[in-house]
Parts: sequence; C-alpha cells; structure tokens
Amino acid sequence: MFEPIEANYTPDGDDWKVEVTCRGKTLKATAPGLIAARDRADQLVEKLAPNEEIKTVVHTLEGDAVSFTAAYLTARLGTEPRKADEVTTPPAATGS
Repeated sequence: MFEPIEANYTPDGDDWKVEVTCRGKTLKATAPGLIAARDRADQLVEKLAPNEEIKTVVHTLEGDAVSFTAAYLTARLGTEPRKADEVTTPPAATGS
C-alpha cells in the first residue's frame, strides 16, 4: 500500500529541526535555515527510501503543509509574508 513520506519542520532559534518519517522509521536533523533544512530532508528521504523510484514527500511546518509552503516560498524568494489586512485593493474604475 502507498504511504507518503512525511517531513515535519520545527523552528529552533535560528536553526530548524527536521524529522522525516517513512514506514514507521524516523530520522532527525538540524539545519541553519529553512532552505538548508529542506535540502537536509531530501537527504534523509534518500536514506529512508533509497530504492523507491517515485517518492511522495509531504512537507509540514509543525504539522501544517500550507504553513510550510508559505514559509518555504518566503525564504526562497527573500520576501516578507503579507498579512491579509496589508493587501491593498485596487481602486474601483470610474465610468464616464
């Protein structure tokens, strides 16, 4: 039966802890930054499932996949996340 590999990230000061779980086995590591932690997770996945051709990994930030995606893209793009109230709505078009 298909079982996804889970990679969960937890902030630890300036570092990140990553825990990768596959078929009941877990490997842990620490990395200096989320991008490095993501790269480290890939290495742990290879150790846990070296013979699998297709690896499906679910990345989560403290159990939340959407939060991980937002944090990872923010780190990758080097931008600050915007809050909903900071998003500006374009002015309404005026008709003539």
